[in-house]
Amino acid sequence: MTDTAPAFTADSTRAVLDTACRDAGLDPKGATLMRLGENALYKLASAPIVVRIARTMDYWPNVEKEVAVARWLADQGFASGRLSRPADQPRAAGGHPVTFWEFIPGEVAMPDDVALLGRELRELHRLPSPTTFTLPRTDILARIRPRVASSPVSDDDKQLLLERCEELENEVARLNFPLDECAIHGDAHIKNLMITDSGPLLIDFENFSWGQPEWDLSMTATEYVTAGWWTDKQYNDFARSYGYDIRNWEGFPTLRATHEIKMTTWIMQNVDHSPEIKAEFETRMRTIRTGEATAHWRPF
Repeated sequence: MTDTAPAFTADSTRAVLDTACRDAGLDPKGATLMRLGENALYKLASAPIVVRIARTMDYWPNVEKEVAVARWLADQGFASGRLSRPADQPRAAGGHPVTFWEFIPGEVAMPDDVALLGRELRELHRLPSPTTFTLPRTDILARIRPRVASSPVSDDDKQLLLERCEELENEVARLNFPLDECAIHGDAHIKNLMITDSGPLLIDFENFSWGQPEWDLSMTATEYVTAGWWTDKQYNDFARSYGYDIRNWEGFPTLRATHEIKMTTWIMQNVDHSPEIKAEFETRMRTIRTGEATAHWRPF
């Protein structure tokens, strides 16, 4: 992606939704936009289906992986989101990869459910490696540079983020991880856990990879230490549920700094969407500049 990448907005993705649904024999009328970020998520009114639209065709290989992961998790009997019709996925519409998912009749997990996230991650990390496809190696910083290049922020901010990204890549390469490699989620925050009548379900497979489980665990730890999103009890319940507290490992500060830059560049893509997002981006940039969380981060 480049600085001239097309805008990824509610209006532009609505047009893609209409095309994708017509091609798949679905009715897009009355669909509601659930989220606009790395992807656009729409809930259809005509069927219990959620349509997921990726930003550009550059993401096609990753979306193919997402579909493969969903099928693998279903075969393993793991509690997770399921693909919907049509059978041939992913599909292309208007220059975007599109997938269709079963709507989950439940609620996004709440802060007091974070122990369930720890339990789901523990079970995920115990699964055998897939045999019908190969997960890519974990590259936790892979999307940082494309995000920086296409985001409407100052050149000074972009330069700082790219320099810090390079520093962190070097630091990560020198780490000696204590846990065994496995399939990891790669974006293991509480909003990717749904609570249903039949139990919790893990969703959002675009960052799945084969690598160190420490990356999944340090996500929640960073939200606790840097962002201030968890109480002491909630975080301790998470760590106890998984059976390991990543904060006790000497490499955690590097993983924490990596998650900070990842979380900052995620909202950076939408800084011109609202004053609140712009202000939050500036708060997070202060943390990256100083190395200290001078104020709690706001979730978006």
